[in-house]
Amino acid sequence: MSISFADQVAIVTGAGGGLGRCHALELAKRGAKVVINDLGSTMDGSGGSSEAAESVVAEIKAMGGEAIANGGSVSDRQGAKSMVDDAMNAWGRVDILINNAGILRDRSFAKMTLDDFDMVINVHLMGAAYCAHAVWPIMREQNYGRILMTTSPTGLYGNFGQVNYGAAKLGQVGLMHSLKIEGAKNNIHTNTIAPVAATRMTEGIMPESILEKLGPELVTPAAIFLVSEEAPNGVIMQAQGGQFSLACVVENQGVRLDADATAEDIAANYEAIVDMQEVKPRGMLQLNAL
Repeated sequence: MSISFADQVAIVTGAGGGLGRCHALELAKRGAKVVINDLGSTMDGSGGSSEAAESVVAEIKAMGGEAIANGGSVSDRQGAKSMVDDAMNAWGRVDILINNAGILRDRSFAKMTLDDFDMVINVHLMGAAYCAHAVWPIMREQNYGRILMTTSPTGLYGNFGQVNYGAAKLGQVGLMHSLKIEGAKNNIHTNTIAPVAATRMTEGIMPESILEKLGPELVTPAAIFLVSEEAPNGVIMQAQGGQFSLACVVENQGVRLDADATAEDIAANYEAIVDMQEVKPRGMLQLNAL
């Protein structure tokens, strides 16, 4: 099976470097026309420059592809709308959205300001929502769309000094879980990738010896599959250094107690309540059955 994006239009946020650049280049190699969105800010979200986005556009054009640069901020509603408008004005459709843009303001929670918290939430979570909201009516009208969220092991499992980042990244998973349901009837599939890669966001977090084995290009195959016509709907795929795996929400069999159960009953049955020997995926079928 060969995956092609001929005649499709993709928007990749934060595509001026790292993972976004790798995703955008591969989409273009496979025939997609690509909007390269990048504010060109520093890692903490300050400043801005079009240089990074223009550089990736030049790379794509040099290999015979089509791309345009957009410098809008995903954390601004008009910025999100601008990249969609650019795609529609240039090519008349949007088939793919990869929400990849991100910043870091790492501090322990005791030292973190609420401005640090707000800024990271606004870029990662609200930015993903703004961009998805802007493409949603277009994809519904087309009866086709592929949206990819970008979470993180920090969002799924937590990490010291990244409370804001973790909350925002798990928020994108929450977006996916409901969008997968709402978009299904219009062939809009929403998935999430959980990458670990050597980018400027991880330079100071992991040793160089580890980063050398975690090139961002090793994550891109998963991203490409998750925005293809063959993509599933509602999957969290972890990707690092050529290793790919599934992350999902599960529940165990639990324990049924009487309607007048007390906190003491919970304490007495705690080990059985949290026993994970038998688990099942958690989804709307189980929820609706309650």
